[in-house]
Amino acid sequence: MPRKMSSSGRRRAPRSRSVPRATRPQVLTLAALLVVASLVAGFLALSGTDGNSTPAAAAGKRQKSAPKASPTPEWDGRTKVLGDGSTSYTGPQKGQLKPVPLKPGEKPPQFVVFSWDGALEGSDHLFSHYRELAKEYDAHMTFFLTGIYLLPKNKKSLYHGPMHSPGDAAIDYATDDHIRTTVEQLGKAYEDGNEIGTHFNGHFCGAKGGGDWSVEEWKSEIDQFYSFVEHWKTNTGFKDLAPLPFDFRKEVTGGRAPCLEGQPNLLKAMKSYGWRYDASSPGDFQIWPSKKKGIWDFPLQMLPYESGKYQGLSMDFNFLYNQSEGETQGDPAKFPQWEQQTVDSYMAGFNRVYYGSRAPLFIGNHFENWNGGIYMKSIDQVVKNVCTKKGVKCVSFKELADWLDAQKPQTLAALRSLDPAQSPDWSAVVK
Repeated sequence: MPRKMSSSGRRRAPRSRSVPRATRPQVLTLAALLVVASLVAGFLALSGTDGNSTPAAAAGKRQKSAPKASPTPEWDGRTKVLGDGSTSYTGPQKGQLKPVPLKPGEKPPQFVVFSWDGALEGSDHLFSHYRELAKEYDAHMTFFLTGIYLLPKNKKSLYHGPMHSPGDAAIDYATDDHIRTTVEQLGKAYEDGNEIGTHFNGHFCGAKGGGDWSVEEWKSEIDQFYSFVEHWKTNTGFKDLAPLPFDFRKEVTGGRAPCLEGQPNLLKAMKSYGWRYDASSPGDFQIWPSKKKGIWDFPLQMLPYESGKYQGLSMDFNFLYNQSEGETQGDPAKFPQWEQQTVDSYMAGFNRVYYGSRAPLFIGNHFENWNGGIYMKSIDQVVKNVCTKKGVKCVSFKELADWLDAQKPQTLAALRSLDPAQSPDWSAVVK
């Protein structure tokens, strides 16, 4: 079955190349990112599922109070299987960055966060590739899981997307084989020290998408995410697979909304779950993060495109939009040029802060082979180039939030006062 998309195969928007560095990129960003709903599912070949599996209770109607993470028990070294055996508690995650406050005059680390929307291990094996690449270069990444990627298609009626009919989604449900491989990669990613966050469920954008949802509707979407990931064994009938080695209630501390829509009400909703950050802002300059409504705001960032002719977002889809006008397979003759342009933009953004303010660099991507896979190849190069440099820490959003929380408020305020390319006297900034 083909991926869901408009009758033309994709939604087109007028191309704009006149975005100056002093403007917020919402118009360009959101017009471009509306297309992601029809693309992020990957090239899935849907198959049947086990018809004998028993469905978990649908989460279309919320309970009056949202479930919160349970207190962390004292770790006794034993695995504690949770619920129906889909998840387990295996102790505190290993290998995490130790958050310590900066010493007076100390230059901050250069943090780089590579994040992935969807987190599906499909036939192209991109999830496992980037998990292994991160391990090779001593990096941690953030993998945002889409909840319905663990829900079989024959149980899709369990999903009640806000403002939509049961089972409706703007992306395809995964095949049985891809559910199995995704579960396997999620477990390995966690054991490698990576973060598992949420990309929510149905990937609805535009009308009746996250931007139109109330606080309660966002809570419904979150509750259903938890239901699907905590009951994948019940819903799939895959009793032969081991439980995931972590408790979603404890480990999920943030996410990215589809198409970067709906953050105002999402921020209000996520407080009920104890989440600590949101990566749904449509874009900002490369500045040190601040909090919105008490939650860390980790936006995509404006990077120099085409040697600084204009600024575009630090996401693969926005390169696609500007290079091939949203066509997922443009002119093959231009692939080498576009790949180099993409690498150059990422590196220009990195160098601007590495030799300047040391503000974290945020890069968002999808597991896709658009334009011959050039955006994946670009990330391969960037990981190898930056994660090996002195003073660089390639971390997850969760690790960055931990580090920021460990800093003195006056230090963070001073860091936020710096321009991206400003290389200050650190003794005057970090006191």
